Amino acid sequence: MALTTVDHQFRVPEHETFKPPPAVVTTPCDPWPRPYYLENDLRRVSPYHFTYNTYCKQRWRGREILDIFSSEFRDRPLEYYKAAIENGSIVLNGQPIPSPSTIVNNGDVISHTMHRHEPPVTAQPIGIVYEDDGMIVINKPAGVPVHPAGRYNYNSVIEIMRADRNNSFNPLPCNRLDRLTSGIMFVGKDKKAAEEISIQLQERTIRKEYVARVVGEFPESEVVCEKPILQISPKLGLNMVRANGRVAKTVFRRLAYYPPLDKNGTEVNEKERRADGEIGKQSNGMAWKNFKGYSIVRCLPLTGRTHQLRVHLQFLGHPIANDPIYANQRVFGPDLAAGSAESDNDDDIIARLSRMGKDEVAEAVAYHDEMVDEYNKRKAERMTGQLCEVCDTPLYSDPGVHELGIYLHALKYACAEGKWSYETPLPDWALPPPGREGPREATAESDPLAADLEKLELSVKEEDKKS
Repeated sequence: MALTTVDHQFRVPEHETFKPPPAVVTTPCDPWPRPYYLENDLRRVSPYHFTYNTYCKQRWRGREILDIFSSEFRDRPLEYYKAAIENGSIVLNGQPIPSPSTIVNNGDVISHTMHRHEPPVTAQPIGIVYEDDGMIVINKPAGVPVHPAGRYNYNSVIEIMRADRNNSFNPLPCNRLDRLTSGIMFVGKDKKAAEEISIQLQERTIRKEYVARVVGEFPESEVVCEKPILQISPKLGLNMVRANGRVAKTVFRRLAYYPPLDKNGTEVNEKERRADGEIGKQSNGMAWKNFKGYSIVRCLPLTGRTHQLRVHLQFLGHPIANDPIYANQRVFGPDLAAGSAESDNDDDIIARLSRMGKDEVAEAVAYHDEMVDEYNKRKAERMTGQLCEVCDTPLYSDPGVHELGIYLHALKYACAEGKWSYETPLPDWALPPPGREGPREATAESDPLAADLEKLELSVKEEDKKS
C-alpha cells in the first residue's frame, strides 16, 4: 500500500484570514499605593486619570462615534465628547480618531480616558468581626459602596481592603449591603470559600437581622409586613409597595422608644402634645419628626428585595429617620406614602426625587431631629457650580455628616442550623441618648426570631414560586 504524506499545517485561504481583536488600551494610571488621604473625618481620593475600555455593542455597529457618546453616555455635554475625540482622550482601537463622524464597527474597542473625581466617604475603618483562612466577616461602615460603581472606585469596600493588605489581595464579597447601610458582610479570600457562603445565602439557610432607627413610636407587639415591592425607577433606585410587585415579608420588633423632650428636657408623649396643640404650631412642615420621637427596631427580612426594609418601614408609617429617599417629605408629601400602594403619583414622585442633589440639597434634609443642626444641613452634598481646572468636571461639595449613611445596620447573621453566628455591637445611633435610659444591646424580649418563622418562611417560598 502506498503511503501519502499529509501536511498537518492548516492553511487559511487569503480571503478568509482572521484579524485578531485590537489590543485593549491599559489604564494609564493605576496608582499603588492608592491615592487616599484622610481629612475632616473623611477618606478622600486625589483626582486621577482612568481609562474606560468598551467593546462595540451590537446597537453601536455602523454608527458614528460622536452619536454613540451623545446618546449612550449622558453625564457630559455633547461639546465635551466632541473635544475629547479631537484631543485624543477618546480613541478607537488605541489609535486617534480621524473625525467625530468615524463609523464604529463590530470588534472595535473604544477607550475613554477621564480625569476621575470620587466622592469622599467616612474615614471609619472597616471592622473585622471574624477571620480564618478562607473568609473575613467585616463590619462595613455606612456610606461606603461594596464594589466600584458610578462615581466610586477606590472609595469602595474591596479597594479599601486591598489597600489595607496588598495589591494582589482579591476580596470576594459574598453578600451585598446598600452603600448607605452598615454592618455584617462576608468576604471570601478565595473562590471556594466565597461560593460556600453565597450558596447558603441563596438557599435562605442564613438568618439575617438588621436594626433601624425609625420615626415615631413603633408598636410594641410583633409586626409582620407582607406587602409586595415593585421597582418604580431603576435609575433612581426607587422601590415602592405595589400590588403587582414581588413577594416581600419582614418581621419587626421594637427594641426601644425614645419620646421627644420638651424645652425643659422632660419626655412628652404624643397625646399630651396633641392636647396642648403643640403639633399644630409647627412652623416647618418637616419638623414633624421632632414631635414624634424615635424608635429602635429590630428587623428580620424573610425575603431579599431591594430596599425591602426601607420600603416596608415607610409603608408602616415609621420610615428610617434619616433616609434620603423614603423619609423625604419634599418627594412623598407630609404622610410619606404611609399605607399607600397606589401608583397614581409615581411620575411626580420620580420627578421630585430626580431633582435632589442637583438644584436642591439632597434630602437627607427631611431629617429634622436633635442630631442635625442648620449648619450640617447647609453642608449637604450638592453641585457647587465650579469646574475642575484640569478637565472641567462639575464639582460637588462634601457630603454632610447626616448623608454618610442611614440608620440601618446589618446586626447579625446566623446559620439556621445553629452552627455559627456573627454579630456586631449596636451602632452608636441605636444606643440610649445621653442622660436617658434604654437597652444597650439586643434583648431576648425584642428578638424577631420569636415569631413563628417556619410557618412564615414556608408561605414565602410558596408565594415566590407563583411570582
